Amino acid sequence: MSVGFVFPGQGSQSIGMLAALAGAEPLVAETFAEASEALGYDLWRLCQEGPEERLNATEQTQPAMLAAGVAVWRVWRARGGAPPVVCAGHSLGEYSALVAAGALEFATAAALVQARGRFMQEAVPAGEGAIAAVLGLDDEVVTDVCARVSGAGVVAAVNYNAPGQVVIAGHAGAVHVALGKLREAGARKALPLPMSVPVHCELMRPAAERLLARLRAAGITAPDIPVLHNADVQPHHDPDDIVAALGAQLYTPVRWTRTVQALREAGARTLVECGPGRVLTGLVKRIDRDLPCHAVHDPKSLDEALVTLEGRT
Repeated sequence: MSVGFVFPGQGSQSIGMLAALAGAEPLVAETFAEASEALGYDLWRLCQEGPEERLNATEQTQPAMLAAGVAVWRVWRARGGAPPVVCAGHSLGEYSALVAAGALEFATAAALVQARGRFMQEAVPAGEGAIAAVLGLDDEVVTDVCARVSGAGVVAAVNYNAPGQVVIAGHAGAVHVALGKLREAGARKALPLPMSVPVHCELMRPAAERLLARLRAAGITAPDIPVLHNADVQPHHDPDDIVAALGAQLYTPVRWTRTVQALREAGARTLVECGPGRVLTGLVKRIDRDLPCHAVHDPKSLDEALVTLEGRT
């Protein structure tokens, strides 16, 4: 069966993540140890013991989620799981996808996303930016409301996660005004999220400019497996095009609904989510109920996915 792999981004992390899988598969600890060497601190200990506020700080969350996605990917391949025909990642998860596809060395990626997180936080001081979830409205309504209140500051739709599920971000005041207007427009829910970095909007352009210098020096190569990029929902073969897409990703929306549709168009008939939680699996179910998605994050889910997709007993 043709498989597509998807990798989650920030928001799926938790204290104790992948502990059960690490107990059964030494590759998990080895992967985190490799990241720890590149970062200069014990990433696995942070993920297992916290403190939670440090794990949830963008500069630490990004390497943690990168390592988690790559660890599950490596375990899958070591267990003989089929390689995918196409990959994609949600925001930060795009870096995990590029590592899996052979376009980016893992240790390099760990240091790169640590810098990415720092650049993002420094671009907008804490308290000045905001991000919020909007449920129950069409994408066009959310986009229109953000455009109408943009006089209050930068505010835009930044994640088209699934039909009726959009994330907006920008200046804190403008996001607050937009939330009020979205509730008036009939949103079922319109509520702030506990993250101060307004990612994927224009406020991240300074961070993207700093990141581009790191990306150009990262030794990115042509991927062995097509990776659909957030910025344009296209696969790129040329390293310069990959660098440009990763830079643009910081200040342009994540088009996840379109990405899932494109995964099917690229030949995927089932998906595997590599990493803690099942956020992307839930979104896929809302986007395309006929496209199965298996969230792999512990021994049980790994075995079940291998049995289902590989026909094992």
